[in-house]
Amino acid sequence: MDLAKVDRIVDKYQGSPAALLPILQDIQAQENWLPREALQRVADKLQVPLTRVYGMATFFRAFSLKPRGKHICTVCMGTACHVRGAPKLVEKIERDMKIRAGETTPDLEFTLETVNCVGACALGPLVILDGTYHGNITSAKLDKVLKGIGRTK
Repeated sequence: MDLAKVDRIVDKYQGSPAALLPILQDIQAQENWLPREALQRVADKLQVPLTRVYGMATFFRAFSLKPRGKHICTVCMGTACHVRGAPKLVEKIERDMKIRAGETTPDLEFTLETVNCVGACALGPLVILDGTYHGNITSAKLDKVLKGIGRTK
């Protein structure tokens, strides 16, 4: 991790401890996760306890303290998506990528996540790949979506 990038992010917020949340969001957006050394640097630069930084980083589910893939695939498991086949989509991705939900491929290219609901029930089952929503997804459509990022068998 290039700590100079962390310094620039903190400096963008004038080193204000009140900006801890957006600072962590910016680091997460840049690195796709929050490395320990980045959190330590933020604590040092903001002159706040490391426990405060970790408290914020662990409170919000959107933050990850372990490396995530370049491509993030999120499958909605809410009731509407669940009854329309979301569990089968998760199983397919797990089988094809050889990872389980919540894991990242060894090459750090792909992470599979599940969420309880994204509030787009009419589109279920729903897969979000790199922030793009793919609704009414089937196994065949899923293959096409993943092929677009070079991740199919």
